[in-house]
Amino acid sequence: MIQTAKEIDIQLLDISSSAFQNNGWIPKKYTCDGINQSPSFSINNIPLDTKTLAIIVEDPDAPINTWVHWVVWNIPVTHVIKENTHLGVNGVNDFSRRFYCGPCPYSGMHHYIFKFYAIDTVLDISVNSKKIDLERTMSDHILAFGQYAGLYKRF
Repeated sequence: MIQTAKEIDIQLLDISSSAFQNNGWIPKKYTCDGINQSPSFSINNIPLDTKTLAIIVEDPDAPINTWVHWVVWNIPVTHVIKENTHLGVNGVNDFSRRFYCGPCPYSGMHHYIFKFYAIDTVLDISVNSKKIDLERTMSDHILAFGQYAGLYKRF
Protein backbone atom coordinates (compact mmCIF):
# COMPACT_ATOMS: atom_id res chain seq x y z
CA MET A 1 0.00 0.00 0.00
CA ILE A 2 1.27 3.46 -0.83
CA GLN A 3 1.77 5.74 2.15
CA THR A 4 0.23 9.19 2.26
CA ALA A 5 2.23 12.26 1.25
CA LYS A 6 2.54 13.32 4.88
CA GLU A 7 3.93 9.92 5.90
CA ILE A 8 6.77 10.05 3.40
CA ASP A 9 7.10 13.82 3.19
CA ILE A 10 6.52 14.30 -0.53
CA GLN A 11 5.24 17.41 -2.21
CA LEU A 12 1.49 17.94 -2.59
CA LEU A 13 -0.01 18.51 -6.01
CA ASP A 14 -2.70 21.18 -6.28
CA ILE A 15 -5.64 19.60 -8.13
CA SER A 16 -8.74 21.40 -9.40
CA SER A 17 -11.47 20.74 -11.94
CA SER A 18 -13.90 22.83 -13.95
CA ALA A 19 -16.16 19.75 -14.18
CA PHE A 20 -17.17 19.62 -10.49
CA GLN A 21 -16.15 20.94 -7.07
CA ASN A 22 -13.85 18.92 -4.82
CA ASN A 23 -16.12 16.74 -2.65
CA GLY A 24 -19.07 17.83 -4.79
CA TRP A 25 -21.45 15.94 -7.05
CA ILE A 26 -19.99 14.46 -10.21
CA PRO A 27 -22.14 15.42 -13.22
CA LYS A 28 -24.00 12.59 -14.93
CA LYS A 29 -21.94 13.17 -18.10
CA TYR A 30 -18.90 11.56 -16.42
CA THR A 31 -20.78 8.45 -15.24
CA CYS A 32 -22.28 5.27 -16.68
CA ASP A 33 -25.60 7.10 -16.76
CA GLY A 34 -24.12 9.70 -19.13
CA ILE A 35 -21.47 9.46 -21.84
CA ASN A 36 -18.98 7.96 -19.39
CA GLN A 37 -15.97 10.12 -20.19
CA SER A 38 -13.26 11.29 -17.84
CA PRO A 39 -13.55 14.84 -16.45
CA SER A 40 -10.94 17.54 -16.96
CA PHE A 41 -8.45 18.46 -14.25
CA SER A 42 -5.82 21.11 -13.64
CA ILE A 43 -2.62 20.08 -11.88
CA ASN A 44 -0.31 22.61 -10.28
CA ASN A 45 2.75 22.44 -8.05
CA ILE A 46 4.32 19.73 -10.23
CA PRO A 47 7.99 19.21 -9.21
CA LEU A 48 10.56 20.14 -11.85
CA ASP A 49 12.05 16.61 -11.82
CA THR A 50 8.73 15.03 -12.83
CA LYS A 51 9.01 12.82 -15.94
CA THR A 52 5.44 11.45 -16.06
CA LEU A 53 2.11 11.53 -14.28
CA ALA A 54 -0.18 8.71 -13.16
CA ILE A 55 -3.85 8.63 -12.17
CA ILE A 56 -5.87 6.09 -10.20
CA VAL A 57 -9.62 6.53 -9.75
CA GLU A 58 -11.35 4.40 -7.15
CA ASP A 59 -14.59 3.96 -5.23
CA PRO A 60 -13.91 3.10 -1.57
CA ASP A 61 -17.66 2.64 -0.93
CA ALA A 62 -18.04 -0.40 -3.19
CA PRO A 63 -19.75 -3.31 -1.39
CA ILE A 64 -16.82 -5.79 -1.36
CA ASN A 65 -13.53 -3.92 -1.85
CA THR A 66 -12.40 -0.56 -3.14
CA TRP A 67 -13.40 -0.61 -6.82
CA VAL A 68 -10.91 0.73 -9.36
CA HIS A 69 -12.39 2.78 -12.22
CA TRP A 70 -9.25 3.98 -14.00
CA VAL A 71 -5.53 3.22 -13.95
CA VAL A 72 -3.27 5.25 -16.24
CA TRP A 73 0.46 6.03 -16.16
CA ASN A 74 3.24 7.57 -18.26
CA ILE A 75 1.10 10.61 -18.94
CA PRO A 76 3.38 13.32 -20.34
CA VAL A 77 3.89 16.14 -17.84
CA THR A 78 1.06 18.62 -18.26
CA HIS A 79 -0.88 21.06 -16.13
CA VAL A 80 -4.17 20.16 -17.83
CA ILE A 81 -5.76 16.75 -18.19
CA LYS A 82 -8.45 17.36 -20.79
CA GLU A 83 -11.89 15.85 -20.65
CA ASN A 84 -12.00 12.37 -22.20
CA THR A 85 -8.20 12.28 -22.32
CA HIS A 86 -6.32 9.47 -24.02
CA LEU A 87 -2.82 10.26 -22.76
CA GLY A 88 -0.46 7.75 -21.23
CA VAL A 89 -0.82 4.00 -20.86
CA ASN A 90 -4.11 2.64 -19.57
CA GLY A 91 -3.94 -0.41 -17.32
CA VAL A 92 -6.76 -2.77 -16.42
CA ASN A 93 -9.47 -1.50 -14.07
CA ASP A 94 -11.89 -3.60 -12.02
CA PHE A 95 -14.33 -3.67 -14.95
CA SER A 96 -11.56 -5.56 -16.85
CA ARG A 97 -11.35 -2.57 -19.20
CA ARG A 98 -8.39 -0.45 -20.30
CA PHE A 99 -10.11 2.93 -20.14
CA TYR A 100 -11.96 5.25 -17.78
CA CYS A 101 -15.21 3.77 -16.48
CA GLY A 102 -17.12 6.40 -14.55
CA PRO A 103 -19.20 6.16 -11.40
CA CYS A 104 -21.96 3.55 -11.57
CA PRO A 105 -23.01 2.54 -8.04
CA TYR A 106 -25.68 -0.12 -7.62
CA SER A 107 -27.23 1.78 -4.74
CA GLY A 108 -26.65 4.72 -2.47
CA MET A 109 -24.16 7.55 -2.62
CA HIS A 110 -20.52 6.67 -3.30
CA HIS A 111 -17.28 8.65 -3.08
CA TYR A 112 -14.92 8.63 -6.04
CA ILE A 113 -11.29 9.48 -5.36
CA PHE A 114 -9.14 10.76 -8.24
CA LYS A 115 -5.50 10.24 -7.19
CA PHE A 116 -2.70 12.02 -9.08
CA TYR A 117 0.98 11.14 -8.90
CA ALA A 118 4.07 12.98 -10.18
CA ILE A 119 6.67 10.34 -11.07
CA ASP A 120 10.43 10.78 -11.54
CA THR A 121 10.69 8.22 -14.37
CA VAL A 122 8.91 6.55 -17.26
CA LEU A 123 7.38 3.38 -15.84
CA ASP A 124 8.10 0.10 -17.62
CA ILE A 125 5.14 -2.14 -16.82
CA SER A 126 2.74 -4.23 -18.88
CA VAL A 127 -0.49 -2.79 -20.28
CA ASN A 128 -2.14 -5.70 -18.45
CA SER A 129 -1.10 -4.16 -15.13
CA LYS A 130 -3.68 -3.34 -12.48
CA LYS A 131 -3.70 -0.79 -9.67
CA ILE A 132 -1.57 -2.95 -7.36
CA ASP A 133 1.09 -3.37 -10.06
CA LEU A 134 1.19 0.37 -10.71
CA GLU A 135 1.41 1.16 -7.00
CA ARG A 136 4.30 -1.27 -6.51
CA THR A 137 6.19 -0.01 -9.54
CA MET A 138 5.85 3.69 -8.80
CA SER A 139 6.20 3.53 -5.00
CA ASP A 140 9.89 4.53 -4.99
CA HIS A 141 9.43 7.12 -7.75
CA ILE A 142 6.66 9.39 -6.42
CA LEU A 143 7.72 13.04 -6.19
CA ALA A 144 4.28 14.49 -5.44
CA PHE A 145 0.72 13.39 -4.81
CA GLY A 146 -2.70 15.02 -4.88
CA GLN A 147 -6.28 13.91 -4.85
CA TYR A 148 -9.72 15.20 -5.75
CA ALA A 149 -12.99 13.62 -4.67
CA GLY A 150 -16.49 13.54 -6.03
CA LEU A 151 -19.83 12.04 -5.08
CA TYR A 152 -22.36 10.22 -7.19
CA LYS A 153 -25.73 8.62 -6.56
CA ARG A 154 -27.97 7.13 -9.20
CA PHE A 155 -31.39 8.73 -8.97
